[in-house]
Formats: sequence, structure tokens, C-alpha cells
Amino acid sequence: MSKSKKEDAKKPALIGITAPKEEDFPSWYQQILTKGDMLEYYDVSGCYIMKPGSYSIWEKIQAWFDTRIKDLGVQNAYFPMFVSSKVLEKEKDHVEGFAPEVAWVTKAGNTDLEEPIAIRPTSETVMYPYYAKWIRSHRDLPLKLNQWNSVVRWEFKHPQPFLRTREFLWQEGHTAHLTREEAEEEVLQILDLYAGVYEKLLAVPVVRGRKTEKEKFAGGLFTTTVEGYIAATGRGIQGATSHCLGQNFSKMFNIAVEDPKNDGEKINVWQNSWGLSTRVIGVMVMTHSDNKGLVIPPAVAQTQVVVIPCGITVKTTEEVKEAIINGVTDITAQLKQAGLRVIADTRDNYSPGWKYSEYELKGVPLRIDFGPMDLKKGQVMIVRRDTGKKDFIPLADVATQIPTVLDTIQSEMYLRAKADFDSHVIKVTEWEDFVPALNNKNLIQIPWCGVLECEDDIKDRSARQNLGDEPADERAPSMGAKSLCIPFEQPEGIIKGETKCPACGRDAIEWCMFGRSY
Repeated sequence: MSKSKKEDAKKPALIGITAPKEEDFPSWYQQILTKGDMLEYYDVSGCYIMKPGSYSIWEKIQAWFDTRIKDLGVQNAYFPMFVSSKVLEKEKDHVEGFAPEVAWVTKAGNTDLEEPIAIRPTSETVMYPYYAKWIRSHRDLPLKLNQWNSVVRWEFKHPQPFLRTREFLWQEGHTAHLTREEAEEEVLQILDLYAGVYEKLLAVPVVRGRKTEKEKFAGGLFTTTVEGYIAATGRGIQGATSHCLGQNFSKMFNIAVEDPKNDGEKINVWQNSWGLSTRVIGVMVMTHSDNKGLVIPPAVAQTQVVVIPCGITVKTTEEVKEAIINGVTDITAQLKQAGLRVIADTRDNYSPGWKYSEYELKGVPLRIDFGPMDLKKGQVMIVRRDTGKKDFIPLADVATQIPTVLDTIQSEMYLRAKADFDSHVIKVTEWEDFVPALNNKNLIQIPWCGVLECEDDIKDRSARQNLGDEPADERAPSMGAKSLCIPFEQPEGIIKGETKCPACGRDAIEWCMFGRSY
């Protein structure tokens, strides 16, 4: 055996991240989730086990969002996961939107079912026959129900944990209103809460906007969305959607009441649906994490602080060792009393260095080291996971200063991600600038005509295989740019009758954001 092979044989197995985020993003993402103890692969393709590290994040999102929708008068309920084919096919446009992804149950044991039963891809057709039964008068409105559940969409594209899975957890709200104004007000209230989940909890910036007619929810009136951005790939990602369904579903399911303003006249109710899924966890991981492991915002971290005894050697006296361990225990108790999620790692079969790497990998936002010198000086050393910055805090101030440090980490993580996002949203007014900007991992805002054919044309013309002699990175995604949203905050610069759509030359009516996306 050669010398180099002998040396390689002596090296311990690598437990950290071995695929750089910048060079092999798919492998990096897989390692981040499995080695960071967030997820385990399952033997059914496209299905995954959420371990406590990720499920605890979902629980915090649930708690935050659930409290706020209840303040809006929403109540939680639960409907069955099975849908008869007769009911599912009642709303043609809606079914066509989901048809390729619907999973069907056709057997019970060895017996064929008389009628195949679908597993819900979403619950409009499950819930609305009962809305028609329960809503008998305008006095029964508004009806606002939400359920926390799982849905199945049997996608045939390459599955990606959290982002594109065959079963996923989400919430789906379904509400019915007397007037369009009430429905539209709620659509935006919910969208603001979705933005809050991303920006306040996950430290992830998003753009609020409206989907184009092509990209709106099948069968709905209009769709609003929060759109994110993954810097490592230069791709946009739909964060959550809030739909105004109009009266389409209420006509199909005969959900009607007497108009209180016109005696005897029947009117169909106005409906909304809105959903946020465990995709949020994948977006958070992709946005913040690095080549050392996960980086998790303090607001949602399962463990916000880990306290580690250090500097203990064979020469350390039993008295000092006991004082350090007692100090770690006391620091931990103080922080728990202050309402923080904190653990002490006093295992003596692992070195402090090993523990540092482990908690870096798991993304714990803040580490506290306490050793003989800290004991002597009455201090602790803190190490931030997001920046690696080290600092010292007086032992007496731990309970008051650590919460402030965590708040600083949360806000600075958001500001860094926001600056990165903003720097990659490029305004383009000439078509020749569109594809180069796209290939530089940007999202593109253009003055747009709003025409469906133009939207299709942009996607085709911006696909990598159609770039002719233009050089392109082989690892770049080959899909063209799709419309992400029409931002609510519209840039200035469109002059009616003068500003042209750079893709087709028609008159531009509004700015639209395009990009490659997940």
C-alpha cells in the first residue's frame, strides 16, 4: 500500500458537509438535511420522515399562524382525506389543474373498489358540498374554516425534500363571504400573515404580488402570492398563495343565500382558499445555511442556545471541574427561566471541538463556552452560528443579554438575505438584456403587456437550449423563465401608450417579475 493510501485509510469518516453549496447544490442540500438531523429518506419515493429538528420548526410556524387566523375568526376543522371520483370531477377546471398528480385507491385488500377513491390533492371538492349544506342564510356568513393536514400530489418530477414531495403537510383555509369586498380583504390579510411567517420567523425576504392569469389557481378568480429567491441557484420559489375563488365554486356546489339587500334574490357566496406548506422549511434552509451545516433563525430553532463546558484537561482539579459543570448547569437554568430553548452538553466522551462541529452542523444559533478562565473572570464566551463572531458577556448578565443577542441574530439574518435578494432583482427593458441577466442568477422585472402568448414566448425564448451560440454553464437549469408575480409594489417607469414590452413590442401595462423557479 502506498504512503498516501495508508494516510487516507487512517483518516476518520467525514461527518460534516462534503459537497460545497456553490459547486454541487443538490448534494449539499441533501447532506444539510440528513446530516443536520432534519430529515430521513423513506422507502416510498418522494416521501420523507420529518425528524424533530424540522417538525419543531413546523410546530412554531403552526402556533404563530394559528393564533393569528383565529383572531380573524377562523376555526380549525378536519375533513376526510378521501374524495369520490364523482365529487372530484364536479369542477372541471379545478380537476384539470390537478389531474396528473391525483393518487387513486382502487383496491381494498384483493377486492377492486366499485368506484376509485382519490386521495385529496387539496380539499375544495371535499369541503364545499358541506358548505352548501351548512350555509342556509346570509346570517351563516362568513364561514371561515382551516385544517392542518397532509395532502398527496403524485408528482413525477424529480422529488426534492420539502420543496417537491408526494405527501406534504400544510394548512388550507377555506372561507365563504357575502360580498366580494369581504373576500378580497381577507385574501390580503392572509397574504400578509404568510409574509410574516417568512420575514418574522424564518428571516427570509419575500415579494408580495398577484399571479398572472396563466399561473393563477385553477378555477379561481385571482391568486396572490409571496415569492422567495434562492441565491445559490438564482431561482425564484413560490412561498405561499392566497386565492380569491370568486363565485365559481359556489355556483358549482350551489352555495347560495338570499341577498339581504334584495328580498328573495338568491346570490352565490364569495369564496377564498389559502395554503402554506412545509416547503417553508426548505426555503429557509436554502437561504441561510452554509458549508458547515444548517443556519437556523432563533425564532424557530428547536434549540436556541447550547452551553458547553470547555478547557477541562487531565490537570484540571476535581474542584474546578465541578465548579465548571455547576456553572454550566446554572447558566442553562437562568436561560430557561428567561424563556429560551437551551440545552447543556456535559457529555464527557466527546471533546468540545467535536461538540462545536455537531452544533454548527445542526444550526444552533448561539453557543456559550464556559471554562476555567471564564470561571475565574466571571464571564462566558458566546459564538454566533450565523457569523462565527465571538464575544464575552459577564456571567451576571447572561439572562438579560443573551435574549438581546438572539434578537440581533434574527434581524441581521433577515437583513443579509434581503440585501442579497434585492441585489438580484434586475429591471430589464430590452430583450437582449433578459437572458444574460437571467443566466447571472437574477430575477427579472420587465414592463409587460399581460398577454398570455407573450408569457409562453418568454418561457420558450429564455430556455437555455434556445440560446444558440451563447455560452452557458452546463450546471445551470435548462428551463426558461416563467412569470413569478406581478408585484404589488410597482416600480415607476411605465408610460401608458409609450413603454413597450421588451419581449413582444406591445404596450406595457405593468411590471411583472420573471425567473427560473422551483
